[in-house]
Amino acid sequence: MSIVTIIGWIILIGTVIYFTWNYFAFRRMAKQIDNETFKEMMHYSQVIDLRDPVAFRKKHILGARNFPLQTFDASIKALRKDKPVLIYENVTTRLAPNAIRKLKKAGFTNLYLLKDGIDYWDGKTK
Repeated sequence: MSIVTIIGWIILIGTVIYFTWNYFAFRRMAKQIDNETFKEMMHYSQVIDLRDPVAFRKKHILGARNFPLQTFDASIKALRKDKPVLIYENVTTRLAPNAIRKLKKAGFTNLYLLKDGIDYWDGKTK
């Protein structure tokens, strides 16, 4: 086996380990919930939309606040740590892991992510 092959295998194994670790770390930080659970929890929680402002203005879950990732760090200060935070985005975007890590680091503990995002939301929108 050549040194190039060995290096290739090491890179491949390292990449798989990295993504696997990130996947399980993310699942420990925030619980994914379905539409029904999200609707029930909305009445006593803070709802955060991670999408860009243009997408937010077109359609968003009623009662949600827009915290795009570009201004997310400054926006965290507007959230209460004693109330659950419900987060959503599009199915195709991957903004939530970064946002959830930032919330965890800031001391938030009750974090929930809408499974399948707003694309499959069947509740009220504005």
